[in-house]
Amino acid sequence: MATKGPMLAERRSSASDYLKFLQAWIRKPRQTASIVPSSPHLGRLMAAQIDPQGGRVMEFGGGTGALTREIIATGLPASELEVVEIDTTLARNLRRNFHSVRILEAPAQSILAESAGGAGGYQCVISGLPLLAMNKGLQKAILAEAFRLLRPGGAFIQFTYSPRPPLADSVADVLDLGVERIGTVVRNVPPATVFRYRRIADIVQD
Repeated sequence: MATKGPMLAERRSSASDYLKFLQAWIRKPRQTASIVPSSPHLGRLMAAQIDPQGGRVMEFGGGTGALTREIIATGLPASELEVVEIDTTLARNLRRNFHSVRILEAPAQSILAESAGGAGGYQCVISGLPLLAMNKGLQKAILAEAFRLLRPGGAFIQFTYSPRPPLADSVADVLDLGVERIGTVVRNVPPATVFRYRRIADIVQD
């Protein structure tokens, strides 16, 4: 009986997230890309890639906060997490639900100037942005900005509904990035695969 409380709370949270995400998708379907928010299972796999004592983290595409919750659950101080969300309604909900997290309403490809940590100040960028729906120019701009934020050895974590890496090979080559498959979450709807991008120089040094 003791487990019913957390399970019920998670179901209610998931239902609330779904309604918020659906509303965002109706307002801006190309920007939101999916009508289903990330599941806790996907969020936990992505959040597991960060070090709670490793310093600042940036999240691209906060949405309903499904991934944000899992990042905070790792023990990372809320003051060391910044979340990018350009949808005004979703950003307002994030501020209401995560009081100590800094919410940034600016495009991911030009977020450095708004960031608290500055260039090289982040251990990880975790992204829920729909990279597959973007053209190569926008992909390049977003990843280039992410790696301006990241310190040496830092990683860009991205999920996709495709089994293939979400970043075009030509973009990864121009930015000198290598990619690793972290895992697939079949309990997500639809199933999602998580990838990690790092500078090739950092991968070679490992």
